[in-house]
Amino acid sequence: MTTPARFLCADAARLRGDPIAGTAPYGSVWILIEYRAGWPSDGFDGLDLEPEVKALVRSAAQAVRARVLLIRRHGRRRPDDRPRWAVLRYEKDGAHSQEWGTWDDDRDLAGIVTALDAPGERGHPPVFLVCAHGLHDTCCAVRGRPVARALSEGWPQLVWECSHVGGDRFAANVVAAPDGVYYGNLDAPLAFTVVEEHLTNRIRADHLRGYTDLVPPHQAALAAVLRHAGPSGRHDYVIEEAVRDGDRWRIRVAGRLGGLSTFEVEIRARRAPAHQLTCRGPSPGSAVYYDVMSLRVG
Repeated sequence: MTTPARFLCADAARLRGDPIAGTAPYGSVWILIEYRAGWPSDGFDGLDLEPEVKALVRSAAQAVRARVLLIRRHGRRRPDDRPRWAVLRYEKDGAHSQEWGTWDDDRDLAGIVTALDAPGERGHPPVFLVCAHGLHDTCCAVRGRPVARALSEGWPQLVWECSHVGGDRFAANVVAAPDGVYYGNLDAPLAFTVVEEHLTNRIRADHLRGYTDLVPPHQAALAAVLRHAGPSGRHDYVIEEAVRDGDRWRIRVAGRLGGLSTFEVEIRARRAPAHQLTCRGPSPGSAVYYDVMSLRVG
């Protein structure tokens, strides 16, 4: 009797050719908590913290629609320094902010709430979060950890493994925060190139899931522009106008710098047939994808 092959959602998604553009979740604030013990499958919600502190952080995060992620350095090494927490915030003017603190006691995490009301410090380089949450999804570990190892060798101070960021089938996933840029379908060499170029403000469409300050059809339109016009900076294009008609959008993407064109992009939403979308998914799910129907210089 033949043993059935283990289902891996990222392998299945690649075989199906699942589109990647337009799949980044919306958000502009990240709360990071360094946690060096094993991560529960549901991340922060599953931590054994003081209930009052946990409720305080959760409520403050929900108020600003912040995503709470657990982080650790690759290899689960246990350095002598104290675990850290951070509040990272994306600003539309490009001046991102970060506020970092440390914690030994659960009550120290209340500093996160104060930091959410503070302006934060500007001028720091982004951090790169590699989803490696194996207890949540097998592909995040199988594909994420080799990427985290490679990136940690190149940028040890900027790279963290993190808990679930969404889109397990696009593993390995890398998030640049607080830039709010999601990359997916990466392996170690590709991830190294993506991060290297991101740090020089060159973003390519090939592995771009989207910008988290944009809704999915806008993400797909901007990715189409980058695919057509070539790599560009995080803030080089802006969504100038978007008109929806049923399952279609007409989106005007304008270059903000001299020499960059303006584009008219037509996007159509379609719901794919139901598939098992995650390794541990209890039942099939149906994703919505955004196809580029036309693109022309406006």
